[in-house]
Amino acid sequence: MAGQAEQDYFPADYASGRTHFRKAAAARGFALTAYLNPHAKGPAGEDLTTDVAIWGDRAAEQALLIMSGTHGVEGYAGSGCQLGFLNDPGFANPPRGLRIVLIHAINPYGFAWNRRVNEDNVDLNRNFVDHSVRKALHPGYEVLKDAIAPAQLDAKSEAAADAALAAYAREHGVFALQEAITQGQYAYPGGLYFGGAFETWSAGLLKHLLRREFASCGRVAIVDVHTGLGPYGYGELITEEPKSSGAYARARRWWGDTVLSTKNGESVSADVTGSVDGAFAQNLLHADVTACCLEYGTYATHEVFKALRADNWLHLHGDPLRQDAKEIKAQIRRAFYPDCEDWKELVWARARSVFAQAIDGLMEP
Repeated sequence: MAGQAEQDYFPADYASGRTHFRKAAAARGFALTAYLNPHAKGPAGEDLTTDVAIWGDRAAEQALLIMSGTHGVEGYAGSGCQLGFLNDPGFANPPRGLRIVLIHAINPYGFAWNRRVNEDNVDLNRNFVDHSVRKALHPGYEVLKDAIAPAQLDAKSEAAADAALAAYAREHGVFALQEAITQGQYAYPGGLYFGGAFETWSAGLLKHLLRREFASCGRVAIVDVHTGLGPYGYGELITEEPKSSGAYARARRWWGDTVLSTKNGESVSADVTGSVDGAFAQNLLHADVTACCLEYGTYATHEVFKALRADNWLHLHGDPLRQDAKEIKAQIRRAFYPDCEDWKELVWARARSVFAQAIDGLMEP
């Protein structure tokens, strides 16, 4: 079983995650920078920051990036994995010539408020698109938009919404339903999986960091930690690279056949538009980039979706600070972060292996 220290890697909330991350990074000799989000505050009116910890020379040829909190509330797992990396003796002496960059809570609003989206109700993992170009809406989303994001969340409305989703799944298939809902949409700002009408603060910051911190690196490995899809506690490595690409072959060489591509229909995730994965390649054109989303399963897909739908309703039509909002907030936190010893044990063991394999891959001749 995981020891007490390993259980403590995983934070109680955004604030404690940030504090522990900064303390551990400073103790390890990482250079720290805090980036204040000027557009958002936390539930108590507190400032929200993305914190970046860096080890090694900017001129290094190889670099490892570990990122947490792309989808806010999923930051519990990502923050825990980053703290594990900083505390684990196996990573205490990085190879010579390796640069390490840890981005903690790239979407601090979502982490602080227990939301998957940012302060603009935007899914950061759908935001990396050309916003001057009109995007087509998945026809399934258009049909289901009122079931995906209903204006009412009473028992009758929820049952009607669930019936509409079930009917679509019977006609088109379960994965087709997942694709229709999650692909990304740019027409309904109050809907789920909204990719935004402009570049968000988090997206702009990430692009800035990629271009600045890896400008001289020829080989970059990236692990972006997520939760909410797949079997309980299992970390699937998801790439958007097709099987024919060198990056796909390289990822398979490093991590084995646990790497699955959305382009090939192998993954638990549908292929999405405007993803962070695409942003990595677009902003590091000079480098060989090997990027994966490390996606941990939590609970059944329909449970996770219902938690998302309820949280979306709460912030659009309710009041997240009311006493009766606590149940919805607990529901979404649990959906993306099973606060259980066995789950944390599985998450850290998998992350430790993935990080070690990434370093080995980067340093291979």
